[in-house]
Amino acid sequence: MLDAVTLAMPLAKRIGEHILRTKKLPNGDEIRKILVNLGLESLHSEGGLAVLRNRWFVVLVFPKENGTVIDVIPLTGELSDALEVVVYHDRKLNALIAEILPANELEYEGNIGLEPVIIDAGSGELMSTPVLGDFSEDEEGPYLLIEGETFRRWKESGKLNVCPICGGELVWMGREAHCPDCGYRVKVKN
Repeated sequence: MLDAVTLAMPLAKRIGEHILRTKKLPNGDEIRKILVNLGLESLHSEGGLAVLRNRWFVVLVFPKENGTVIDVIPLTGELSDALEVVVYHDRKLNALIAEILPANELEYEGNIGLEPVIIDAGSGELMSTPVLGDFSEDEEGPYLLIEGETFRRWKESGKLNVCPICGGELVWMGREAHCPDCGYRVKVKN
């Protein structure tokens, strides 16, 4: 069984790329298309609202007045394991934001370690250092695969020792890191 983060991070990455490319928030239908491209099957779609699934998750897309909420719910049915990708325009910062939050804040006590995608609504420039990528698996288990440009920005931020998944402390060996807290690894694409 995959954790919700294995879908939420690639989704937030693609939403961030969409915002950087178009300088606007994706609507519910555009988010549904992104999810289909990530391998989910669309079960229902109407007016931006969508229900999708694959063998590990059910995903609900809820358009809101100022953005969209995407719930990623593992098929275990454990809401404590669910995550939300929240996409919105923060008028105070004048920024377009995509962030990953625990869906059940009542039971959640830790930091998931994920820095949100924050893009200046006027200039379209990235204002944060999100460490997002795609998940893959090898004989040692699942890992987050990030682009070289993402690694460069992350290194410049001075936060290479912070796990982008759980906020724990990373142990680096060359271009690969391991987090003893969450067990995930991070690899940098060559």
